[in-house]
Amino acid sequence: MRAVVEEKLQGTLEARLGESFRLVQEQLERVHAGLGEMQQLATGVGDLKRVLSNVKTRGIWGEVQLAGLLDQLLTAEQYAVNVEVVPGSGQRVEFAIRLPGRGADDRPVWLPIDAKFPQDVYEQLLDAAERADAVAESVAATELVTRIKLFARDIAAKYVCPPHSTDFAILFLPTESLYAEVLRKPGLADAIQRDHRVTIAGPVTLGAFLNSLQMGFRTLAIEQRSSEVWQVLGAVKGEVAKFGDAFDKVKKKLAEATRQMDQMDTRKRVLLRTLRDVDTVGVGAEPVLALTPPAADDDDEEDAAPLHAAE
Repeated sequence: MRAVVEEKLQGTLEARLGESFRLVQEQLERVHAGLGEMQQLATGVGDLKRVLSNVKTRGIWGEVQLAGLLDQLLTAEQYAVNVEVVPGSGQRVEFAIRLPGRGADDRPVWLPIDAKFPQDVYEQLLDAAERADAVAESVAATELVTRIKLFARDIAAKYVCPPHSTDFAILFLPTESLYAEVLRKPGLADAIQRDHRVTIAGPVTLGAFLNSLQMGFRTLAIEQRSSEVWQVLGAVKGEVAKFGDAFDKVKKKLAEATRQMDQMDTRKRVLLRTLRDVDTVGVGAEPVLALTPPAADDDDEEDAAPLHAAE
């Protein structure tokens, strides 16, 4: 009995232990797979960090985000890429919104939009703020302000040139955090707009601005359509006047035809009365009475006179 009991216990214990080890092994495999995914994610984050550490690549990323906003909120005819705002200058802005011109040649007026992304200075500012290093934070903030002013001065010098362009340009910052940090600097946005005629915008701000422009474009399209409708109505008015003249002529012709028909009807009645009198004349009667028509009405005197016969 002891041997049987030990055998049963040994089998049960081995089965339970085997099942437990299997479950533990499955969990370890899942943990290993999760660690591999985390390593891949860390590698991707490192690649993204290396990409954003390059000034040119950061600029390209900002351009891609700006292009996405313009593509979502405007039509392809309302903006252009790599526009030479000032003819013959050789300076091309990344994106420009096409505004309707008022000149005789109907050339468009461009609204320049340039994307800038000083991510390295912003990261230094955030790192100094996390370390509570007041000196480093102040230096990074000063460098950020200097960069933004340089960007605005460069944009104004290259692309703001009325009447080829609008009286201002837009400096696009591709992240809301960077845009908020720039706005935190007292008087920076106002000074840039006043001195360089450049407006700073983040993704949300630029989206609202583009929505406003879209409403303006629709209003302008309605105005143009209204002017076209008025032109069509003016042309229709002229055609209606011509139709009225033609209608009067036709009416006059119909009146003349009606008078002719009345005259013919009068002749017909005279002829019928004359023929009726001819039927009543006897064989031996004198022919004078047979050829003399009865007395005509006042309206029939002129038409009946040619029908009287001489004796």
